[in-house]
Amino acid sequence: MARKTARPADVTALRPDKPRRTRVEIEFDDTSILGTLFGEFDANLVQIENRLGVYISARGNRVQIEGPEDSVARAREVLKGLSERLAQGHDLDAGMINSLIAMSDEPSLDAIVPGDTDAGPPIMIRTRKKTIVPRSAAQIEYMRALTRSDMIFALGPAGTGKTYLAVAQAVSQLITGSVQRLILSRPAVEAGERLGFLPGDMKEKVDPYLRPIYDALYDCMPPEQVERRIASGEIEIAPIAFMRGRTLADAFVILDEAQNTTPAQMKMFLTRFGQNSRMVVCGDPKQVDIPGGDSHSGLADAVNRLEGVEGIGVIRFGAGDVVRHPIVGRIVEAYEGRDG
Repeated sequence: MARKTARPADVTALRPDKPRRTRVEIEFDDTSILGTLFGEFDANLVQIENRLGVYISARGNRVQIEGPEDSVARAREVLKGLSERLAQGHDLDAGMINSLIAMSDEPSLDAIVPGDTDAGPPIMIRTRKKTIVPRSAAQIEYMRALTRSDMIFALGPAGTGKTYLAVAQAVSQLITGSVQRLILSRPAVEAGERLGFLPGDMKEKVDPYLRPIYDALYDCMPPEQVERRIASGEIEIAPIAFMRGRTLADAFVILDEAQNTTPAQMKMFLTRFGQNSRMVVCGDPKQVDIPGGDSHSGLADAVNRLEGVEGIGVIRFGAGDVVRHPIVGRIVEAYEGRDG
C-alpha cells in the first residue's frame, strides 16, 4: 500500500505564521532637522532599528523602513513624532526616543503629535526653562487631568513623572498668574532607615526630605527666580504637619510621597482645599514606609473613598510608563512580578 504524503498546503498549515513584511518611505520637507533627527552616526535610527526589529536606510531627505508590517508602521510613527518635536523646537534624547517607541503601540500616540489638527491642540507644559511634552501614554492622560480636574491622585512607581509633571504644571500656572502661589509638601518619613536627629533650624531639618521637589523646581525655573519666589512666599515648601489649620486658596498644591501619610493626615491635608485651587497628590502605593504598611496608608484610604467623586481624577502609572533609563522599568517589573 502506497504511503500517503502530506500536501504542500498541509505542511504550510503546520508552520507558524510569519509576520508580513513591508517597506515604506517617508519624505521630510525640512532638511535642516535631519542631522538631529538621525543622530550622530545615525545613532537614533539604530536605536529605533534595534528596538523594533526593522531596517532603516536614509538617502537625502528620504527614509526607507523595511521589516514586519506592524513594526514598520510603529517606526514610521516614531520618526514622524520625532520630526514634529524638532519642528516645535524640542530637544531629542535617548529617553524621548524610547518613550515614543513605547507609545507607538498605543492608539493615543497620535494625540501627542504637535501639529496634528485632527488630534486637537498639542499637549505640553511651558515653563521658564523648557517646554515639556508627554513621554508615555499615562502621561498624556495625566497632563490632561492637570488642566481639567480640581484634585488629582497620581499613583505609580518611581520614574513615571508624577511629581515632576505636577511641579511643571504648577510653575506654568504661577508664571501665567492663574494661581498666586505654589505649596509643595511631603511627609517627613524616613525610608526604611533611622537618620537620628538632624542638626540646624527647622528648614535645615526638613529640607533633605523635600530635595526632590527642589530639584523639579530648579529644572523648570532659573535658580534665582526659585529663591526669590520662596523668599516672597509665592513658593512654599514644607512638611505636611505645617498644613494643619490652614485654607489653601488661589494655590497649586502638591503632596508628594503621599503613601507615607496616615488616613488622619490625608484627611487633614485634603480638607485644606480652597477656592481657585488645584491639588495633586502623588505616591507609590507599593512603597509605604510608615509603620503598619499599606493597610495604614492615607493614600490608599483616600483613593478608595474618593475615586469616582466629581472633580477628582485618579491616574495610575505602571512599569511601562517609567521614563528614566529603560532598565528602571525592567527593575520595577521584576519587583512587581515577585511581589504580585
